[in-house]
Parts: sequence; structure tokens; C-alpha cells
Amino acid sequence: MQNIKPVTEVIKCKAAVAWEAGKPLSIEEVEVAPPKAHEVRIKIVATAVCHTDAYTLSGADPEGCFPVILGHEGAGVVESVGEGVTKLKPGDTVIPLYVPQCGECKFCLNPKTNLCQKIRVTQGKGLMPDGTSRFTCKGKPVYHFMGTSTFSQYTVVADISVTKVDAAAPLDKICLLGCGISTGYGAAINTAKVEPGSTCAVFGLGGVGLAVIMGCKVAGASRIIGVDLNKDKFAKAKEFGATECINPKDFSKPIQEVLVEMTDGGVDYSFECIGNVGVMRAALEACHKGWGVSVIVGVAAAGQEISTRPFQLVTGRTWKGTAFGGWKSVESVPNLVAEYMAKKIKVNEFITHNLPFDKINEAFELMHTGKSIRTVLKF
Repeated sequence: MQNIKPVTEVIKCKAAVAWEAGKPLSIEEVEVAPPKAHEVRIKIVATAVCHTDAYTLSGADPEGCFPVILGHEGAGVVESVGEGVTKLKPGDTVIPLYVPQCGECKFCLNPKTNLCQKIRVTQGKGLMPDGTSRFTCKGKPVYHFMGTSTFSQYTVVADISVTKVDAAAPLDKICLLGCGISTGYGAAINTAKVEPGSTCAVFGLGGVGLAVIMGCKVAGASRIIGVDLNKDKFAKAKEFGATECINPKDFSKPIQEVLVEMTDGGVDYSFECIGNVGVMRAALEACHKGWGVSVIVGVAAAGQEISTRPFQLVTGRTWKGTAFGGWKSVESVPNLVAEYMAKKIKVNEFITHNLPFDKINEAFELMHTGKSIRTVLKF
């Protein structure tokens, strides 16, 4: 708690700046302005690399703006708070949240959704709620990303975009609860509401897919089929609870037909964790007539559309989507941390690599080549 700097001070620190789309990140010294009213400045201790960061960096994201500090899976400690912040204080252990929870908008007040809209417009433009940035580098303003920007040693977030968690939890592990694990786990528990004894299929066995498998297992599914083109992922999927794994390349017919035959009419629940519209269709069509539910978890590229024959839905299948696993973020993430601390959910097992922050481009390379599930970077 000592050495708390006055809140008027600009902090100079290390950050990974994406100057333009399609180029590697550049480690730079940036200036981080103090938090304004209802903002919190956080010292990030650990952050992980997610496919969403790579998607924006690629230039395919319609909301992508440059230069920007990416990153949305992080954990750290509150350094200072702006005027009007009552729920957080310097020294608190926190996780920044790309889906905020203001508790006041009609979305927050509706139990059916977690998509708080309070700061959606400015967040989508890479700015703080007042329409400005807290980052500068080489004299130029730098955009925020997803309201979090965890690829910086210090970041500023809205006070509705951060939650206090157990101080005993290891930051280099719980940073993963900021996106991937929570998303996949919640897709099974909250969005699909998987029931005991059910049959599930999970398309895409990366970090999110493994978290879906974990959720299906926790919910009591009796059969969980992993689907991926990379058979090297099968052993890990089985560790997380997959009962069997199949590779679409091993069959001459469409994978949905294979699954319908394997499961006497189709699965009860399917999950698309890739962001491929063709796979989204296959996942729906692999569902059982009359009651099958398919959840889209993966984010497709801008402008892409899904298609199927209406008869698939007329005959009782349901198509759903999920964001951040349906968790109302501020209230739910501390509970997920508690579940991890009580060993009810896996987190450590998702981490395949640990690297110093300066090697962030190596972390992206490990992800693109399929060698990592999650790489955690430490400052």
C-alpha cells in the first residue's frame, strides 16, 4: 500500500503497441495518464494472448483502429482511482473486463443477457467513456482496446470494466478468466444449459473449446465428442473431459452426417469454437431433431453470414450465440476465481507457455502455429 503515487501523475511504462495492421507489435515506452472520474488505473502483472487480439491485429476487425494497445486477458493491482470510484481502492487485486457491468442499463437489469451497453459506443471506437485516450507514445495518442488494453504495464479502465477478486489468487493464472476460459465454460453452463446425461459435440479444441468441454463435464454430460482437424489436440481434450475425438479429414462424408450416425440422430448440444461459418452450419446440423441446441462461440470475420435450410430449425433445433459465456461480469468473475481456488474448475492446465512480456510476438507465433493453448506473459 505504500508508495502510492498521487493521482495527478503520468506514469511512463512498457507496452506493446500495434502501430498498424498486419505488423508485429512493438515494445515501446508509453505515457499512461491518471484516471479521470469513474476510472481506475491498474498495474498489470500478467496477461495472455487470445485469438481476438490476433483478429484485430490482422486488420479484419471492422472496429480495429491503430495505433492501439491490444490485450484483454489480464490481471493486476489497482494503482490509483479517479473521482467517484467507491468499490475499488489502491492495492486491490483485479481483473479488467471487456464486457462491463454498470448495473443500471436495461441490459444489466435484464437477467437474460450480460451485454451491458453503457460504454459500448466509445469502447468500440478505442476510447474511454469521455471520448479520449489515456495512452500516448512518441507524442501521439494511442487507442484503447476492448476497454482493457492489458498489453501495457499500466492501463486505465472504466470502473464498470473491472472487478475485485481474491488477493490470494495467482495473477499469472487468473488472468485467463478475463476471456477464454470464462467464455467457453459459460457457453456450456449458462447459454446451452447442458443437462446431466446429455451428448455434446465441441468443434475446435483450442482454449475456448477445452473450456466448453470442461463446462459440459461439470454439467454432467455423459458423452462429449471433440472435433478438430489437428489430431495433436485430442489428448489434451480428453484430459479436460472429452470422451472421444474425431477428425473431419478422416471421413468422406460431411462431419454432421458422421455425428448424426454416431449419436443415433444427433447430439443434444453442439458448440462452434472456431469462427468458421461453414463449421457453424455443420454444428447446427449435427444436433438432434426436436431438441438439439447449437451455440456459436467463435467470432467470424466481418461481413460473413451463416446459412442453413430453414427446415433444420422448423424441425426443432435451436441456434444460439454467446458472448463472454453469458456471465454478468463484475459479479460473476470473482465467483469463477473462487471456483478455481476451490479446484472446481481448471485454469493452470490451459497454460502451455510462460514468457517475459518482451517476447509477446513469440506468443502470437505459438498461437498461430497451434503450438500453444495459452501463453502467459509476465511484466
